[in-house]
Amino acid sequence: MLRPHPRTLPLATALLLIAASAGAQGSRGGQPSQGTRTEPSPASPQRGHGRLFQPQELGMLEGPDREAWQRPELIMDALGIGDGSVVADLGAGGGWFTVRLAKRVGPNGVVYAEDIQPQMIEAIQRRVQREGLHNVSTVLGAADHPALPQDKLDAALMVDTFHEVEARQSLLTHVKAALKPNGRLGIVEYRQDGGGPGPSAEERMPPSHVIRAAEAAGLRFVRQEQFLPYQYLLIFTR
Repeated sequence: MLRPHPRTLPLATALLLIAASAGAQGSRGGQPSQGTRTEPSPASPQRGHGRLFQPQELGMLEGPDREAWQRPELIMDALGIGDGSVVADLGAGGGWFTVRLAKRVGPNGVVYAEDIQPQMIEAIQRRVQREGLHNVSTVLGAADHPALPQDKLDAALMVDTFHEVEARQSLLTHVKAALKPNGRLGIVEYRQDGGGPGPSAEERMPPSHVIRAAEAAGLRFVRQEQFLPYQYLLIFTR
């Protein structure tokens, strides 16, 4: 999931969101969203994953300028996500992209919001309840296995998550199995020369590394999109 950059977060927003996240860690308060699945997959959820983002830092991901530079509508357009689509938000974190996907696919669509940390799943459940969204199903996956249903997804999206995954081929092999025959996978990562928010330059991954890992898992590279100011979007298909 997306790493923070201090300049994107006003102090008041940070305090509010960190407090909400801390509450989510204490218990599973409230009712889960419709269709919610929170059972862990059989594998160890965190094995095969690098540094885990801390739930109390969630507020740092949601600065007021993120909508402008993340351009979620253009990303969803590029992946062909529309009304009635079945999609997955992989490494969903606090659900920033999840709620935007849910609004795009509408009541006839489904969003699987997947993360490997229970605290993140709880934060997403609280968020979609506040938003009144009933088309989100949360999934507690593992670092090498997102625990998604097979042959169901029109599209899957990973936003600034892939560079933190160690078991990349295993993860992508399972994502491929979850896609429909013409399903699409979008991977968003920060450009090494892109500046802006996000991880340090040495942590950023060149597109060639992502493409190589995806092709090793049997995915087919379709194209690279250049419309993001700090990131790149790679699109693959099954």
